[in-house]
Amino acid sequence: MWRRYSLKARIYAMLSLMVSMTFFGGIVMIWYTFQMENILNLIGGRRIQAFQTAEALETAVTSQKGFVSYFFLDGDPEWLRKLGEYRQIFREEIQKARKLADTGAQMDAIEQIDRAYAAYIPVKDRMLSFYKNGDRKNAEKLHKEARTLFFSIIDLCEQFKETQIGAIQKSRISGHHQAVRLRILAGSVMFLVLILTSLLVFFLTRQILEPLRKIAMEADRSGGASASENEIKSLSHSVRGLIEDVDHTHTELRKSRETLLQAEKMALVGKLAAGMAHSIRNPFTSVKMRLFSLGRTLNLTETQKDDLDVISQEIRHIDTIVQNFLEFSRPPRLKMQQISPSLIVDMVIQLLEHRLTSYDVHIQVQRTHSLPPILADPEQLKEVLVNLVVNACEAMKKGGHITISEEESTDSTVGSVNRIRVSDDGPGIPEALREKVLQPFFTTREDGTGLGLSIAVRIVEEHGGHLTLNSTEGRGTTITMTFPIT
Repeated sequence: MWRRYSLKARIYAMLSLMVSMTFFGGIVMIWYTFQMENILNLIGGRRIQAFQTAEALETAVTSQKGFVSYFFLDGDPEWLRKLGEYRQIFREEIQKARKLADTGAQMDAIEQIDRAYAAYIPVKDRMLSFYKNGDRKNAEKLHKEARTLFFSIIDLCEQFKETQIGAIQKSRISGHHQAVRLRILAGSVMFLVLILTSLLVFFLTRQILEPLRKIAMEADRSGGASASENEIKSLSHSVRGLIEDVDHTHTELRKSRETLLQAEKMALVGKLAAGMAHSIRNPFTSVKMRLFSLGRTLNLTETQKDDLDVISQEIRHIDTIVQNFLEFSRPPRLKMQQISPSLIVDMVIQLLEHRLTSYDVHIQVQRTHSLPPILADPEQLKEVLVNLVVNACEAMKKGGHITISEEESTDSTVGSVNRIRVSDDGPGIPEALREKVLQPFFTTREDGTGLGLSIAVRIVEEHGGHLTLNSTEGRGTTITMTFPIT
């Protein structure tokens, strides 16, 4: 039956019940506070005052007996004056006791004390008169009667005190019962409110917050939604991110569609170009052989020989361009082996020793120790390093300095790595061209193919590493290769 109601209705019902119980409990507690206040007023007011009045009556009677005894001993009339004062005090306390009496039994007890005292005073005065006249015999007879009346007054006062003590005890017991009932009521209300609060928390957690948290975590773009984060805030953030992603994805999808169409066209052109390059290479081989044969059989003048040499050089240049293009479009399979990159660096320097001299370039290797071996194709890495060093030499037209630095380091993604940096002090690369130099077919030299650096990037990536370029115009260029140590 409970499940037939909506979650909103169930939450409202529990909240209404909690508010009603709290309101009702507050009213009952206020009513009990008034009850407790009445009880305390009764205990602390009339009963205690009545008890104190009974004590005062008993003290007044006892003091009067003492003053008479003191007068008999020394005959000082001051004791008689004090006797009169305490008789007046007794009358005042009797009147006060009558005002405090709220039951018939208490009033009867006060009247009994008053009558006993009224009988005691004449006897005490006659006895005092006999003593003053020297009639000790009659005074002693009255002394026994006065003593009997005195003790009867004391007994009545004690009974009155016990009556007040009983009333105080009764009030205390009543207050205790009221306090117990108040505690039980307060505990019951607290227990019910606790149960309702637990149910409300359960519903909020299981049927609202938990689904919201799951939606927020599923909608979170980075997948880093924290379980302790504010669910509403997290969901709002994720929804805003999704909206932004939709807009961004729509834009990127449109760009990707255009790029894909262009890529399909470029792929088709690349296939045609690769086939054409392979077809062009065979006729060029025949042309080279024919030119070689003509150069040996014909009796050519010096001018004709120079023309033939120029034709041969241009044909070789075209063949190199076609060869690089074929290597870029159909990369060879890597022949992997364990080798230290430091050995490849030494081989490249030895291989390019004469070319470096012809370019008037000085090369320096910064190495603290040989780099640990990596799994690599030595020939491919040699081609990368040769390409980088030659490019640096050609960039420094008037000579310069090349530094190859080696270090073993740590990368946050792959762990231990070897880094090789090739730096030159050439003119650097203008900022507008830095993002283009690594792209295929981009070159700033008239006789360049634009494939050297792009082939180097591909070879480094095939070894599981990456190549980065940093350059400042007028201060040189640094190319860094990073290889994971395996």
